[in-house]
Amino acid sequence: MREEEVLALARRHADQAEVFSVSSRSIPVSYEANRLKSVDTRDSSGMALRIIKDGRIGFSSTTDMDDQDGLVARAVEMLPFGARAHMDFPDASEYTHVPTYDEGAAALQSASLVEVGGALIEKMHSDFPDVVWEGRVSQGVSTTRLLNSKGLVAEETSSSVGLGVEGTLVRDTDMLFVYGRTSSCKPDLDTDGVIAALTRKLQWAERVASAPTGQVPVIFTPQAVAGLLLGPLLAGFNGRNIVQKSSPLIEKLGSRILDPRITVWDDPTNPFVPGSRTFDDEGVPATRFPLVQQGVIANFLYDLQTAGQAGATTTGSAHRGLASQPGPGASVIIIEPGDTTFAGMIAGHGKALVVESFLGAGQGNILGGDFSANVLLGYAVENGEVTGRVKDTMVAGNVYAILEALSALGSEPEWVGGSLQTPALCCNGVSVSSRG
Repeated sequence: MREEEVLALARRHADQAEVFSVSSRSIPVSYEANRLKSVDTRDSSGMALRIIKDGRIGFSSTTDMDDQDGLVARAVEMLPFGARAHMDFPDASEYTHVPTYDEGAAALQSASLVEVGGALIEKMHSDFPDVVWEGRVSQGVSTTRLLNSKGLVAEETSSSVGLGVEGTLVRDTDMLFVYGRTSSCKPDLDTDGVIAALTRKLQWAERVASAPTGQVPVIFTPQAVAGLLLGPLLAGFNGRNIVQKSSPLIEKLGSRILDPRITVWDDPTNPFVPGSRTFDDEGVPATRFPLVQQGVIANFLYDLQTAGQAGATTTGSAHRGLASQPGPGASVIIIEPGDTTFAGMIAGHGKALVVESFLGAGQGNILGGDFSANVLLGYAVENGEVTGRVKDTMVAGNVYAILEALSALGSEPEWVGGSLQTPALCCNGVSVSSRG
């Protein structure tokens, strides 16, 4: 095969070599203004080569699977300018298979996807005719192969099916946006759950209410946890930021810095979850391990290079695109649930803010855990009930501080996409400001 030929050729020029290839096929179906917009079929493939010689790393990639000589020549050419290697490629491993491929999902045709998306758009347009709906349904199958000069050979094929729907309601100068999504490695998508979530959001948003301001309790829905809190939280665990000494968690390993009810796992071994996998993008077996255990920092996320730089062991957390070298990252984040229902969180507060989605998230000192964003969709709570949608409202805080001052941990975890399962979180210490 071509990968073996590239590996053999690269070994003539390097001390160590690694070949990474991906081939994929996808069918995206798009809807716009309540109607079917397009149906496509996309095929892609490519190969990347990393080599180590005299302590330096050379890298190149191509989408021309026949350009084997050029791929090797470019990696060799890059060696003098490459990063210093703090790693060796891994030995061959025995893998525990994680199922991420379903024949039914792989066999889905465009007609089936059009039927699923069309039924959902039609249902939402019928129930909410003033809302303009657009969306996307997709199916994909991808195969990853990885070989290295130490005899490692790994191959995995995964399937995925996803659906995302967005509704826009415009009344004079007021605009309302709602969004719902679901994904799986299997063909049976939870469209009823998406419809229920969108319906609840639109019903709660029917009226406009004054936003509570100041240091009020803020209830983050699972979608809000993904949209605002997860990025700043995980940045501190990234091995690259540990090595560069830009993480606030340096020297905090083994220390309790969050509420003891909080336990966070990175678990890529969940069957049929799109973010799961049998091995990482360097061929290291995927494993389940805690990042936070009862509020205590338990592990950081390392690939081979950052683990070597930190004097640690890789956690099998390497991720990469075809055109980039691996870097550490999370695969499937699981936040363990608590004992408070979502309804109980709302009923338990005389005044609070529920947030769903944001506009402009990502501002502030992300590496330090800071966040600030305008609330795109959120609701005021008074006397234990949702009173309506808030406008012109902004939230800001520090993710480590608010998770240390956690008020309540939800009991109903939900999947957000294929890489996060979390309950709602009710936090103190969030600053809320509003012009409303």
